[in-house]
Amino acid sequence: MPVTIILPKFGFTLESSTIVQWLKNEGDSVRAGDPICEVTTDKVNMEIEAPEAGTLYGFRYKAGDEVPVTEVICYLARAGEKVGEGLPHPPTPLSINGEGESVRSDLALRLPSSAVVPVSPVAQRMATDYQIDLAKVSGTGPSGRIMRRDVEVALHGMVADPVGKVRATPAARHLAQQTGIVLAEVQGSGPRGRIQSADVQTVVDQRTVASNASLSTQHSAHSTFKLTGMRRTIALRLQKSYQTAPHFFLETSIDSGGIESLRTKLKARREKLSVTAILVRVCASVLMKHRIVNATINDDEVTLWEAANIGVAVALDDGLVVPVIHGAEQLSLSATQQKLDELTQRARTNTLHINDVTDGTFTISNLGMYGIDRFTAIINPPQVAILAVGRTQKVFVPDENDQPVLKSFINLVLSADHRVIDGANAAGFLAELKQVLEEPALMVW
Repeated sequence: MPVTIILPKFGFTLESSTIVQWLKNEGDSVRAGDPICEVTTDKVNMEIEAPEAGTLYGFRYKAGDEVPVTEVICYLARAGEKVGEGLPHPPTPLSINGEGESVRSDLALRLPSSAVVPVSPVAQRMATDYQIDLAKVSGTGPSGRIMRRDVEVALHGMVADPVGKVRATPAARHLAQQTGIVLAEVQGSGPRGRIQSADVQTVVDQRTVASNASLSTQHSAHSTFKLTGMRRTIALRLQKSYQTAPHFFLETSIDSGGIESLRTKLKARREKLSVTAILVRVCASVLMKHRIVNATINDDEVTLWEAANIGVAVALDDGLVVPVIHGAEQLSLSATQQKLDELTQRARTNTLHINDVTDGTFTISNLGMYGIDRFTAIINPPQVAILAVGRTQKVFVPDENDQPVLKSFINLVLSADHRVIDGANAAGFLAELKQVLEEPALMVW
């Protein structure tokens, strides 16, 4: 029986990957472990390897195609098997599509016309509830699969508002009234085609652009580009995070005198210790006492992690990547610095592995080296908190005798997901973090 080769699920949040290039051709013989193709995941490129020796055939996607995880990408005939015979059926594990629907690749709805149309369970249930003929619905999912959004499009044209009005949220109606938009001319993106405020805003923005273009009498040089690859991943993930996670922010400043003293002593011994490395190690230690901050959320399920896997945002030319220091609470400061340097270097040379960017439980974003005083960061899903770090600033403050003393401070802003973390939880974490950073010796306690 031939072997099915599927697109693996690299990490627990990945829903699809794009095939960057095929490294083998149809009919090529491969050995176990030979790379077959290169795919791009959330942040890094990975190679899919042959599970055993044989001959490749039945390529189902081409370079540039976006493929849902667990989908079959090609087949492999073992020694002695004839290529193309005994074509196996695709595997049927549950996967999650971009609409949050559980999908089985072998699920299909038989229609009266005897045609077989693949349909997701959510779309099938909606069609049954609203008596939609799926034979008249065009599927936009993989292989023409009918998805929830396709049924909603059909409903938009069939279901009238109970009182004869256009279906719209109160916020959408208010915005439409303020901006003079006719709701009947707006395409709704909500359930059953309901118009959201974002839909109205899109129309407003489009008309503003058109108006500005018509008033312009000069042509200026410009360039455009499409969000693809890493930039597209960043856009989708952070947009979803900011829209679905109710962010709240807590800010504090730390006296960085203790940190500077420690770094000065180590520098005299020709040993490097960065502020980021200290932050990683201290955050890891404090997270072990505030486990609700060291968590991830998927749908309504919250996971509290036993280890502090600290992600550190690294800026690249075309975006950013967040390599993860796993089990940071068990590392010494020197080991933390060494691991941070290694991951940063591999991030900038595009040589990270998938394990280097998965299973993070907390993220640190430090823009102090760019001269930024303070900022708020968007939570890196599915995590529930992120720490934004500003630059070191010297400020005169009164001492115990009310005399001015010059001290150094670093601004910290914690972004937290209110679905999981309450204000008191976040404040407790930030207070202890401040205490340990101001007295680094407490790390050994």
